[in-house]
Amino acid sequence: MSSRSIKATSNIQILQSSVKWHRVAQTANSLWDAYSGLLSGQAIILAMNSSFVDPLLQFESQLKIIESSFKMLFAIPSRDKVKEIGKNEDDQEDLDNLYQNIFNIFEDTLLILVSKDLYKLQILKEMAVWMNEDSLYMQDRVVTIINRVLSFASRKVKGYASVDAPCLGVLAAELSLLCSHTDPSITQQAFSGMSHLLCIAKCQNDITKNKNTKNDRPGSHCLLPAPSDIEFLPKILQRDKSKIAQIVGQTLLPPLLTDFVWSLLMRLSATDHKTASEAAIMLKLTLEYHAHKITMVSKIVDAIYKKLYGNASQIMKQTMLRVITLLTRTSPKKVIFQLMDYPVPADNTLILMWHAAGSEASVAPHVLKTILLILKGKPGEMEERIMERRRFSLDATNMMPVAASQALCTLLPVGSYKKAVAQFFPQLLMALMLQLFYSSNLRLMTEDRPFYARDALRVLLNCSGLQQVDTALKRKNCWNQFSQVLFHHHGVYLIAKTLSEYNFPQFPETLHYLYKLSVEGPRRSEDSVITIIFLTELLNNFFKDPFPEEFLVLFRNWVNDSDPAVCKLSLQKIGSMAPVINEIENSCSLLISILDALLSKDKTVVIRALMTLRRLLGKLDKVTYSSLCTRIALSYCPLMDHSNGGIRSMAIRHFGELLRDMSQYTWMLNDVVLGGLVPLILFLEDTEARVVKACKHTLEICASELKWSTSYLLKDEYYNFELVVLNICNNLLISHVNYITDLISDTLGFLGSSRPYLKRASVILIGYLAKLGGHLLLTDEIEVMIEAIDRVLRDEDPTIRELAGITQKLFKEIAHRLTSSNIKLSFRRLFNFIYIKKLKPLYNYNLPKDLTGSPMEIKETKNDNAL
Repeated sequence: MSSRSIKATSNIQILQSSVKWHRVAQTANSLWDAYSGLLSGQAIILAMNSSFVDPLLQFESQLKIIESSFKMLFAIPSRDKVKEIGKNEDDQEDLDNLYQNIFNIFEDTLLILVSKDLYKLQILKEMAVWMNEDSLYMQDRVVTIINRVLSFASRKVKGYASVDAPCLGVLAAELSLLCSHTDPSITQQAFSGMSHLLCIAKCQNDITKNKNTKNDRPGSHCLLPAPSDIEFLPKILQRDKSKIAQIVGQTLLPPLLTDFVWSLLMRLSATDHKTASEAAIMLKLTLEYHAHKITMVSKIVDAIYKKLYGNASQIMKQTMLRVITLLTRTSPKKVIFQLMDYPVPADNTLILMWHAAGSEASVAPHVLKTILLILKGKPGEMEERIMERRRFSLDATNMMPVAASQALCTLLPVGSYKKAVAQFFPQLLMALMLQLFYSSNLRLMTEDRPFYARDALRVLLNCSGLQQVDTALKRKNCWNQFSQVLFHHHGVYLIAKTLSEYNFPQFPETLHYLYKLSVEGPRRSEDSVITIIFLTELLNNFFKDPFPEEFLVLFRNWVNDSDPAVCKLSLQKIGSMAPVINEIENSCSLLISILDALLSKDKTVVIRALMTLRRLLGKLDKVTYSSLCTRIALSYCPLMDHSNGGIRSMAIRHFGELLRDMSQYTWMLNDVVLGGLVPLILFLEDTEARVVKACKHTLEICASELKWSTSYLLKDEYYNFELVVLNICNNLLISHVNYITDLISDTLGFLGSSRPYLKRASVILIGYLAKLGGHLLLTDEIEVMIEAIDRVLRDEDPTIRELAGITQKLFKEIAHRLTSSNIKLSFRRLFNFIYIKKLKPLYNYNLPKDLTGSPMEIKETKNDNAL
């Protein structure tokens, strides 16, 4: 070989040696940098541990340092590569020791943190996240460190009074996935780490149980398994994934198990197909055994909806729908409420989730119960306390009932729901009819939006073997007219009637439910209206009047309901039972409830009650009638002065009819007749002809019963108000003089009326009554009368002022006579009782100019002007 060739070879060797040592130096520098960096970080962390920094700020700062150290640590070459670049065995040993020391420092730092506070196991969870972010990190070393720290923590936790380790659920999820890793060393470390984690979780569980049982003795907080059990646990876990799911579910507290499930759910979208598959398997297995422990069901369902709405893979789609099914088994209410809280109409994703929730026959009753609960709501109603709602509502207005109706269209035809539909037929029927009413009122149905409540009701009928009923209602054009608000009540009647016509087999349970609903009382007054219409029609078709007592009680109670519509419907039905009123066992209580309805503030209820009462009284046996006649008559009296002319006229006329019906019991009614006499007289001057006619009709009956000669004056050709008053007062003077002071008192109440005709009439009537009964009055009484008439003297109407002036003069004359000595006053009163003098017209109010030929004849038994 030439010298040139030898020289060239020597140069190459020198170059290679130089490059190698450069690499060694560079690697050594990176190791030294990592070593110094970790030492520096550890020093800062230790300093923080000894400080009084806020724990949260302390943890956040330490976590940042750990993250920086982690990335620095796992950026260095692998242990084998470090050894390869050593020049000799000594170099290799030095490098290996340095390498190992670096990892030991990192591990020691973690152990120091965990020994101080188990909460900082949270760092291990973050390490798993960092490890998954970059596949270049040495997973085996990361898992080994996690395992060792968990091993240390599981020994350290013994005897703790409390364990604050909220990361166990998430960390368990990561370890469960690593248990299926392709690298056996990683798998072994993951199984070992899982067993240590479960020991910590078991300790946490035991402490919680001990607290619940008030067992706070020192040293008895944590009951760890025996060492042999800990060693054997990884072998148990390795046998079967279902075992992992079972043990994890048994050991973790509900919030931690929820984190475990949530983490697995999030890993379904992992780009690594194997990771996603393993997460799917573990997720389903866990929920198969322990779905009842999951707490954030609504949040999980919402997350599934969002993921399915996107581009979900097939495995993700199948797994998530299975999760919905499994959660519905144990938390049907939470799942269904969340599924109903999305925009209406439901999209295909939501319909898929509905199918998943209702796919098992065992949960069908629970699903329908929850939907029925939602259907109690009113579409479009504003949420009262939005901030306090626990569900993830998308809108302040409640559209969940509409979604529930749409869901029923999907779920009711499912074969697995057949038994549950039969079980809840009455509840579904009534709930959907109410939803029809709400939807119609709010005009929610538009041409391009299906009417879900109506469609669901039709589906219910068809799924319940009532196809003929659906067809018959379609033939009657019932379904098409339900969108009209005014048709709805008639539509409910049609449904009840058609069901009855086809003798629907669900009648007994439907009637039972309606009775139960009526007794408990619906949530809204409009619910009562629908219930009464439906129940009444069913009873009409399946029972003869009168209804069974338990249903009569319902109608009696409804008479005085707060909703006028309910009152009128009940009164209407009670009125139709007039032909059989005497067959009703407790007819008195029924009549009394109607009398109570006469006090209603709603005039339409009062009118209906008057009509119903009159209809029943026309058929009532006289014995029962006579026992109530006084109370009924007294109920009419306040209505004679009602603001509504129709009620006034009816009350006055019905008062007269009662007197005619009870003509054999006049002695019982004398006090009532005379008590109602004042309004009967005054309303002769009413501006409404029907009231005047009713007054004349009733006064004729009163005159006949009291044997007064007044009837001819009430005929139109002879009628004059003052002459009628004069005649009645003269009759009172003869037969009922003791009632005059009471009549004066009643008349005083009308002097302050805002209606001019009442004020005029009362001024005239009280004048005649005072003239007749002045000798019966006391000084205090006449003073009150004078004060009242003085106020009338200031009235705007000149006619009223003129009449009041005459009456005032009469009052003052009476007052003057009352100032006489007691002996003279007593003598005058005795003389008035012995000698009765009929009165002559005092006011000449609208009197005919010529009384000749008039039937009005004024006769005097004795001229007693001296008195």
